[in-house]
Amino acid sequence: MYPPLLETDQARCYNAAGKIMDCLGSAQDAAWPKHLMPAAKRFQVHGDVVLDTLSGALWTRNANPADFPLNWAEAHAVVADMAARKAYGCANWQLPPRRLLFSLLSHQHINPALPAGQPFANVFSGYYWTADTCRRLPEQAWHIHLGGGRVARVRKDEAALVWPVCLPEMEASAALSISPEGRFCAEGASVRDTLSGLIWSRNADPVGRPLTWEEALAAVDGLNREALDAATDWRMPNIRELESLMDLQADSPALSAGHPFTRVRDVYWSSTTSVYEARYAWALYTRDGMVGVGFKPDAGFCLWPVRS
Repeated sequence: MYPPLLETDQARCYNAAGKIMDCLGSAQDAAWPKHLMPAAKRFQVHGDVVLDTLSGALWTRNANPADFPLNWAEAHAVVADMAARKAYGCANWQLPPRRLLFSLLSHQHINPALPAGQPFANVFSGYYWTADTCRRLPEQAWHIHLGGGRVARVRKDEAALVWPVCLPEMEASAALSISPEGRFCAEGASVRDTLSGLIWSRNADPVGRPLTWEEALAAVDGLNREALDAATDWRMPNIRELESLMDLQADSPALSAGHPFTRVRDVYWSSTTSVYEARYAWALYTRDGMVGVGFKPDAGFCLWPVRS
C-alpha cells in the first residue's frame, strides 16, 4: 500500500507572536530537511486534467467545475454524471477521499493552500467536499478549506464546492487510505507504525499535562535528555504525521481498533504553524480526526512525541 504523505512544505519558522524567526534549534516543522517533489514535477497537465504522480489520481484542472457550492448529495450527483459520461475519458469520477484531498494542501501558502507552481485553475479559497462521512456523526461529512487548510466536518445538507477526482485503478483509491490490520507494532515504550515507518511514544501523553506550543516544543528536549525508551531523537510531529494516525472508520478516538496506545488525549499540538494566522499552530483533534488550530500561548493541548 502507498504510504501517506508525511512531510509538509513549510519553509519558515514562526514564534508564538507569529513573527518569522530563525529555524536553527527551534525543532519546528521547517527546521527539518524536506524531500518533497516540486509541484512542477509532481503534477502533469494533460489538457483539462492533471495527473498527480504521487498518488496516481487524475484531477480536473478546473478546481471548481460545478461553479456553485452544492450539498453533499448534489456533489455526488455531479461526479456520478461525469462518470456516466466518461468525461475526459474516465469512468471513475468521484468526490476525493479525505486523505487524497489533504495530500494536495500546502502548509506554506494560503488562498489557495496549494503548493507553489501547481497548475490548477479556478481554485476557490473555501470549503471543498470529500467523500468521507464522519464516523461519529454520520449526518456530517468531511470538507477541507482550500484557503487555509483546515479539515472540518459539516452537515451534509450544507453547501461546499466540488473538485472531482478520477481513480482509474483500485490501487489509486487505496493509495492514501490506511489499513488497521497489523498496522501498529508495540516495541517496549514505543509503537512502530508499519505503514508510515514512524515510531510513536506508546504513552500518548508522556508529559502528563496540557502545554503551550512553545512548552511542547521545549518538552521534547526533556524527553530526549531522559532518553525516553532509550531514544534521544524524539520530536514534535508535523501536522501530516499526526493526521496519518487517524482511522476515519473509528472515533473517540479515531484510532484503529486494538491500537496499543495509552493515555490518548483529545487534542495535540503539531510543529507546523498555520500561516493563515501565524500566532496559531496546527493541531489534531483525536475524537473524530479533525485538523484545526490552537493559539500558541494557550496551555490547552498535549504533546505526542514521534521519531523517524
